[in-house]
Amino acid sequence: MSAFEQLLKGWDGEQVAVRYEPDLDTWMFIGVHSTVRGPTGGGTRLRVYSAPEEGLADVLKLSAAMTRKFAVCDVPRGGGKAVLAVPELPTGEARTELLHRFGTFITSLGGLYSCAPDMNTSEYDMDVIAETCPYVFCKTAEKGGSGSTSPATAKGVFHGIEASVRFALDRDLTGVRVLVQGMGSVGALLASYLDEAGADLYVSDVDASRLTLGTPVAPEDVTGFACDVLAPCAVGGVINAVSIDQLRCRIVAGAANNQLAVPSLADRLHERGILFAPDYVINAGGVLHGAGLESLGWSEQQVDERLRGIGDQLLALYADGDGSPVHAADRLVERRLTPSAGPR
Repeated sequence: MSAFEQLLKGWDGEQVAVRYEPDLDTWMFIGVHSTVRGPTGGGTRLRVYSAPEEGLADVLKLSAAMTRKFAVCDVPRGGGKAVLAVPELPTGEARTELLHRFGTFITSLGGLYSCAPDMNTSEYDMDVIAETCPYVFCKTAEKGGSGSTSPATAKGVFHGIEASVRFALDRDLTGVRVLVQGMGSVGALLASYLDEAGADLYVSDVDASRLTLGTPVAPEDVTGFACDVLAPCAVGGVINAVSIDQLRCRIVAGAANNQLAVPSLADRLHERGILFAPDYVINAGGVLHGAGLESLGWSEQQVDERLRGIGDQLLALYADGDGSPVHAADRLVERRLTPSAGPR
């Protein structure tokens, strides 16, 4: 059995569209996980993988996470995701050509999936995709979109960390030792919010030039670093079978998707007394921003209120008291994914 077959047979989603562009040596994957609550939406991840099956694995996990994220937010959309697995990150005309072809690919699905920014893509890339595709969220304001999702995602995670610290440590963020792993567009903003709030800030990134705020921590030392809060804001899977026993934190709460390499690690964290903020709850700010402003008619003020509400939602999940907060979040998702549920 091929790696592609194994991955697809172990997935509970609806369909995956795949295209290979030989002259660009690029695999395009669009994962449609669930249409129970409506057409799917989700970010477009542009990344170099060591093999195409890694890109497929990413799109399967990420589209499933989007289903949970939309359900938790009570937004009438289903989970989708796209991955562009490239040999190197393209620039200039090569990037434009790739994005145009990707837009044509999305259009061929007839509205089943709408794209948005994700790792290594921006609102400016959405403008380019929109030149060949009508199914695009979060274009620049000049092109009629809601712009970057990064500030909203970072602000939602910030409110989630505030709530988590209040629940687990019974204090505000002043002097709380927080390590932000990954200083990309979301992680850097989150770090600035934490710094303004008086946190004792530590930062880590594989690109040392990004470490302009806080005290640097080497990437290999992240999971064993003694801190109150570990905030994963890079790629997924930072909590795995090895790293979970290295953790020296009280709370794991960050912006990364799929922070747990396997779901069962949520129970291990709970057994260790480490509070885990379910990633698809705490990092939902981008969804609230894009869908709220562009689909649901929300004002900026309403979006801000929903971002602050991420902290309240986490506190409710923490207070559930039945094992890991992930189980409480999953139960909420299951209720909202019953075919008769609709938005509620």
